[in-house]
Amino acid sequence: MADISPSGATTLESMASSFATAAYTSVGVAGAIGLAVGGYAYAAMWPGSQIFGRTLIAPRKPRELAITFDDGPNPRWTPKLLDVLGKCGVKATFFLVGSYAQSEPALVRRIAEEGHLIGNHSWSHPNLAFTRTAQVHEELERTRDTIEQITGRQVRYFRPPFGARRPAVLHAARDRGMTPVMWNAMTDDWKEPSADLIAQRLIHKIDRVTSRGFAANIVLHDGGHLEPSANREPSIEACVKLIEHYMPTHRFVTLDAWAQSAEARLNS
Repeated sequence: MADISPSGATTLESMASSFATAAYTSVGVAGAIGLAVGGYAYAAMWPGSQIFGRTLIAPRKPRELAITFDDGPNPRWTPKLLDVLGKCGVKATFFLVGSYAQSEPALVRRIAEEGHLIGNHSWSHPNLAFTRTAQVHEELERTRDTIEQITGRQVRYFRPPFGARRPAVLHAARDRGMTPVMWNAMTDDWKEPSADLIAQRLIHKIDRVTSRGFAANIVLHDGGHLEPSANREPSIEACVKLIEHYMPTHRFVTLDAWAQSAEARLNS
């Protein structure tokens, strides 16, 4: 029979209290870990986060648009994109994957010679938030050196693959004379087959940041980090639609137009 004497009751109460304390402690620890993981994910991946360090997003110039392209150069689609931009008279910013740039030096030179800005998008497109620091330095330095050797021009801008960064990544970029760059208008153009939907979604985001008094830093993709010749026809068609939509009312710029702006800051 269970001990229900006063001393036995005290023992049961003590055991229950200890169990409850342990349970609440476990819940508290789990909650703290969850918050820490969530906080790290936000700081490392959210394009507007400035927790791990300042990045260039967009200044308070609501009638300016910077179209940027990631993951190229793409031997099949980047030349067609350059033809389109040339006909429209628009200059863009290209964040190139270093290994692709090494394979397509003539295409890289063409991008530069036609007046577009070239940035560093790492050598192999890893998630730099979880890449060892030595490899981060190698990814950035090898890409910078390759592009500069091909074009003869300094690489001054860096966009981390997936937007993933941590303090060591941003320091590595700045130590090599590069400004880290994020964005405030992007959709899933790399997997969306409809140019109309890509354009509509981007127009919604551009109009939203414009209404808040900011310029738009737009991301499209002319390449694919898993496939150098990935089909980017929808992205190019969407780019044409954006240009036609905003040409009468906005000014298209490359990111260096904003670099010296004291207003370039987080777009919330």
